[in-house]
Amino acid sequence: MKLAVVGVTGMVGEVMRKVLTERNFEITKFIPVASPRSVGKKIAFQGQEHTIVSMEDAIAARPDIAIFSAGGGTSLEWAPKFAAVGTTVIDNSSAWRMDPTKKLVVPEINAKILTKEDKIIANPNCSTIQLVMALAPLHREYTMKRVVVSTYQSVSGTGVKAVQQLENEIKGVEGEMAYPYPIAKNALPHCDVFEDNGYTKEEMKLAREPQKIFDDKTFSVSATAVRIPTAGGHSEAVNVEFAQDFELGHVRKLLHDTSGIVVQDNTDTNTYPMPMYAHDKDEVFVGRIRRDETQANTLNMWVVADNLRKGAATNAVQIAEYLVANNLVKPQ
Repeated sequence: MKLAVVGVTGMVGEVMRKVLTERNFEITKFIPVASPRSVGKKIAFQGQEHTIVSMEDAIAARPDIAIFSAGGGTSLEWAPKFAAVGTTVIDNSSAWRMDPTKKLVVPEINAKILTKEDKIIANPNCSTIQLVMALAPLHREYTMKRVVVSTYQSVSGTGVKAVQQLENEIKGVEGEMAYPYPIAKNALPHCDVFEDNGYTKEEMKLAREPQKIFDDKTFSVSATAVRIPTAGGHSEAVNVEFAQDFELGHVRKLLHDTSGIVVQDNTDTNTYPMPMYAHDKDEVFVGRIRRDETQANTLNMWVVADNLRKGAATNAVQIAEYLVANNLVKPQ
């Protein structure tokens, strides 16, 4: 099994290498790919040194799977070229997510839609993944009508430059700015670029992607995305209206029994999800589960996950694992 990681030196690329190692994903040839300035440099993976190669050399190697974490423009240009030589691409960018010819996959929810013919597969937005993981068992049981979500997203979601800005500000050091304002001791209601409707691109991802993942447009999602001064982990306040009423005990049991979900919900002991405890974990943590007392059939909950792991790298590796386990990808 030949596997390429495109964007191997980036934040997600580094986590990708870690996740592949932890999950013992079987690889006979690892092909690290990065920008031209990194080509020729050495990188460590599974106890061995590997030389970073160019896009062209990676395509020539005909990897069986290529996991992309290098931005939308790069994916649009290069993913089809990998696919043309028989490689199955799993893309972390937003480039292909809403393309009607491409699948948008969270393995626990909809991996069964994948076929051998799917040569470019989209990984959802990090905030979307943790949201739909928490919503999926509840939607099956009670049928969602409307979701209102406010996100509290770490600077790692923006990238290395943003993490450095936060660290500089904490230390009182002047440096390059990833955001138009300071992020330390602040909250920016501005994730990604603003669109014509006044929502940011991030907010519209949260509105559109869940409908595609569930293959269901009978519910709607309204989102507000906020950047906060945490180094890692995204949090979400979720309000969801169902077509049917629910019992809180049953809601907790449904979530507890769902693979990939950990319920942390005991107000007597101040037990609830926090990004500092989600760090470096693959699960999605759910707590503060309570009825919305202002509206019938409506639930509030608090959802937290490591945005670089389940929100990106782990989900992509899980897709690769599913493809291999179900013979949808075989060594060329």
